[in-house]
Amino acid sequence: MQIETFSHQRGHGWSKALPAHLDSAETLVLAFAAPAYADDPVEFAELAAAFPTSRIVGCSSAGEIHSHQVADDTLVVAVTRFARTQVVMAACPIAAMSDSFSTGTRLGAELAAAAPQLVLVLSDGLAVNGTELVKGLSEALPKGTMICGGLAADGDQFERTWVLVGGVPRSGFASAVALSGPLVVGAGSQGGWDSFGPERKITRAEGNVLYELDGKPALALYREYLGELASDLPASALRFPLAVRDSATAGTSVVRTILAVDEATQSMTFAGDIPNGGRARLMRSNNDRLIVGAMRAAVDASASLDDQPALVVAISCVGRRLVLGARTEEETEATLEALPSGSHQVGFYSYGEISPGSFAQCEVHNQTMTLTAFREIAA
Repeated sequence: MQIETFSHQRGHGWSKALPAHLDSAETLVLAFAAPAYADDPVEFAELAAAFPTSRIVGCSSAGEIHSHQVADDTLVVAVTRFARTQVVMAACPIAAMSDSFSTGTRLGAELAAAAPQLVLVLSDGLAVNGTELVKGLSEALPKGTMICGGLAADGDQFERTWVLVGGVPRSGFASAVALSGPLVVGAGSQGGWDSFGPERKITRAEGNVLYELDGKPALALYREYLGELASDLPASALRFPLAVRDSATAGTSVVRTILAVDEATQSMTFAGDIPNGGRARLMRSNNDRLIVGAMRAAVDASASLDDQPALVVAISCVGRRLVLGARTEEETEATLEALPSGSHQVGFYSYGEISPGSFAQCEVHNQTMTLTAFREIAA
């Protein structure tokens, strides 16, 4: 297993010559880029020319992660050539958000024959219900397949996101790559957020759209909490996600962040499902708790690696970046320090993170740092 990472910055070019010698049918090319790279995709054409037989996947971001560094307006790439691992790729259009489940099942059906140990999925972050996408994937893939990945982002603009399809940026798609072979795989997902204020009943929700809390319009109630910050919705909501759970007796909650608001219906659209009849509570955090959460995610992802270096895909939420501000790189430094020495870390800031984490099944998370680590076992 050979790994090389590098980056591109407009006006400065590539940080190193493209390692075209790593091209093969068993090569995975991961590329995470600022949204504007889709406007003039010259660099993606260069990647396709350098790696014509490789599997190229990637997406737009709200910040690119390369080692411990976090940057904007760049393109970050990791090229991994496996010795004995099969790499299979699939992509499907998302006709409508209501088709998210069927999109997942179609992706899973295309990849299932490979009997993958790991499926890394990336999706348009605005056109999808992430919960339904993952449910569809889980249903179609063999039992025990680890599913990780994230939802593409567009900074805090919420206007246009894309994934790479055939090496070309496309909106309205989900793509996935399956890895099958002598692999060791680990995952970790941690938050670092605290709930505050009263817990409210979700009295009306449909899929990933929340209409009412305690019988009141959800958006109006949320605006009361945000005060003057409400004028910056939906971006300001990244600082105050919701903890939601299925019922008053359910102990485990997931974090949900707003993707869009609808003034006409006074509703809010989230990256994942909101359980009708469930419970919701506001959340907030501080820098130190977020950084510790990131470190714990790295410890979890490293547990199965036997202290051997790996490729690590780090996907963190744009909301964490807004809270951390100038201290953002402290969370990527914390993850890198907790990983085995010599590991390569790349990734992006997202609109939703997909990982099993400490949960029994894969789930869409918001406001977490998730890490997927994998290495090929030597012959």
